[in-house]
Amino acid sequence: MSEVNNAKSLSLWDKMKNEKVTAFFFCLPALIPLIVFWIGPMIFAFYLSLTNWDLMMPVYDIVGLENYRFLFDNPEFYRTLWNTLYFTVGSVVPAVIGGLLLAIALRAKVLGRIIHRTLLFSPWVTPLVAMAIVWSWLFDPSRGLINYLLAAVNLPVLPWASSSDWAMPVVIIVSVWRTLGWSMVFYLVALDKIPDDIYDAAKIDGVNFWSKLRHITLPLVSPTTLFLSVVLTVEALRAFDQIDIITQGGPAGATRTLLYHYYQSAFERFNAGEAAAIGIIILLISGAFALAQFLISKKYVHYQ
Repeated sequence: MSEVNNAKSLSLWDKMKNEKVTAFFFCLPALIPLIVFWIGPMIFAFYLSLTNWDLMMPVYDIVGLENYRFLFDNPEFYRTLWNTLYFTVGSVVPAVIGGLLLAIALRAKVLGRIIHRTLLFSPWVTPLVAMAIVWSWLFDPSRGLINYLLAAVNLPVLPWASSSDWAMPVVIIVSVWRTLGWSMVFYLVALDKIPDDIYDAAKIDGVNFWSKLRHITLPLVSPTTLFLSVVLTVEALRAFDQIDIITQGGPAGATRTLLYHYYQSAFERFNAGEAAAIGIIILLISGAFALAQFLISKKYVHYQ
């Protein structure tokens, strides 16, 4: 009897082993690009962050954590970190909230809502470089359309991108304008999946708009909110084109984010080790943001 049981257990083990091997080979086509284009470069970037390579010479020295120590001892790095946080929060929160409000408004029977959806989504498919060039002209302090309109209604004109106080809001406005319609489309899909019976029952019970928004809409679209928050946070952390075209990281570093700092370290100062260290820090911050947003969203849904 024991021999029969042992044979059965061995047969079961062999079957499970064969299934694992089969599953591995099925996953291999997806694992190879992941290893080659993500895990491999990430490991190599961490290795570069431990060197003093200048991108020019084939020789370099291993300096350990010296690049990280230099960054964390540099007050300018903390200013760049604050700029990154300011830009991320300032561009993600309005895009998520505004996208939801636009989706709720366009879900109603609005005249020409298909045209409105198309127009609101069009900034996302517009080339970012061309869009940034147009916005840089609109915000031009001396010849820009926005200051012209302000002066026409006897309001004070503003220095916009040439001012340390207004440069970051300008970049945030451009980024929100681009992502607002994109987040709206995702919320439209999420709202369409909510059964109308739920809203009809709430209407019969006399529930007002804000209560329906808080207790019905927000919990049921929370997966979409989590997705948009993570994706738009990563998008904000890697924002470069609009900053480079409109402000070039200035004035006086007022719009220098971590990614722009990375660009300057690598391709202006030719310090590949420092740039790789900044890249690793951006990766860790992105992961921390994603984890925090996931935990907050999960706790919110459980609370509801």
